[in-house]
Amino acid sequence: MRWAGQQLDVETPGTLPGLGSIAGLVRSVTTPEFRGITFHEVVARSALNSVPGTSLPFNWTINPYRGCTHACRYCFARPSHRYLELDQGLDFDQQIVVKTNVVDVLRRELARPSWNHEQVALGTNTDPYQRAEGRYRLMPGIIDALAGSGTPLSVLTKGTLLRRDLPLLAAASEQVPVGIGISLALGDEELRRHVEPGVPSVRGRLDLIRAVREAGLPCGVMVAPVLPWLTDSPDQLDHLFGELAEAGATGVTTLVLHLRPGVKDWFMTWLAQDHPHLVARYESLYAHGSYASPSYRKAFEQKTRPLLNKHGFGRPSTHRSDPLPGPPTQPAPRSTQPSAGSAQPGARSAQPRARSAQPRANANHPRGIVEAPGPTATSDSATGWGEPDPTTRFRRPPPPKPTTQAAPPTQQPLF
Repeated sequence: MRWAGQQLDVETPGTLPGLGSIAGLVRSVTTPEFRGITFHEVVARSALNSVPGTSLPFNWTINPYRGCTHACRYCFARPSHRYLELDQGLDFDQQIVVKTNVVDVLRRELARPSWNHEQVALGTNTDPYQRAEGRYRLMPGIIDALAGSGTPLSVLTKGTLLRRDLPLLAAASEQVPVGIGISLALGDEELRRHVEPGVPSVRGRLDLIRAVREAGLPCGVMVAPVLPWLTDSPDQLDHLFGELAEAGATGVTTLVLHLRPGVKDWFMTWLAQDHPHLVARYESLYAHGSYASPSYRKAFEQKTRPLLNKHGFGRPSTHRSDPLPGPPTQPAPRSTQPSAGSAQPGARSAQPRARSAQPRANANHPRGIVEAPGPTATSDSATGWGEPDPTTRFRRPPPPKPTTQAAPPTQQPLF
């Protein structure tokens, strides 16, 4: 990706609302390759975001970018831009904040004695493999830092740039559990161009699923969101599930569109322009909140279940790298663990093995990636990817595995 001829402007208060007063802003960058988009490079004070007290299978996330050039009309993360005093419409698509020092900050945070090596999720807010990643290359350092510290990780993306880092992710899966999820909800390429104008093509993401599987990694797929009366017909779903099965997806989670305040206004504006005949039906369907009516969701599940079964997604499987064989090893007591600056090579090399062994033993726990609560869940964090209301959740059957001894009942699950 060429950034020749880029224009650099030092940000000043008043030039762009909100950003002039944000601590850590270094510069704003525009380039012909990203016409109409401005990247605001900041020096971040933290990398790990805590999200405790939810039903998510993880308590920590990393968001190297804020805003997203995918420009999905339905994106639930749009309201987060208001914290920057930017709007949740075009500003979210075109004003992208880049945490340029996120890798260095992350390494420091992971080295703290208080870090418990809990799973960290990427892609729960904005996509870490949006186009800007081709320029800033933040993900390789993030993957290396997490795996090197014995921290399990998961990635959810629509970006085919993930293919670049498959060797890193495959290597990381030999150290810690790694979860890979691809978001692909629209099988109609023409509709995709209108609803997800900045997202790679349908064919490109199907090829990405194949590449993930060829790299020896499992790959779950989020068919999310399903758009009522646009992408929810049995024929459309049957065709999409068939393509996912042919590409080798190890699991599928379906999710009906939800429209949070603010996002709903943005989406409905597009709907009125492109599909005005559906406006009244959507207003009725979402009249009582962010979720489609219970009757619609129930009917959707009833028609989707046999289609998923038809394509082999009817039984549970895991979407993370397989655990390494061997009995679980409990981490050493905190008082005996060497500090990040320890000069004892033997102690430092042994410590990550002890830390990562327990997560591997629990990698197939039902609270793992794309294994969160089932179709009756309705909270905003029920799917395991930070998305609400998993209307239907099915996976392809796993290959036969040799019988192994069950973990002791006293062992605590990772997720």
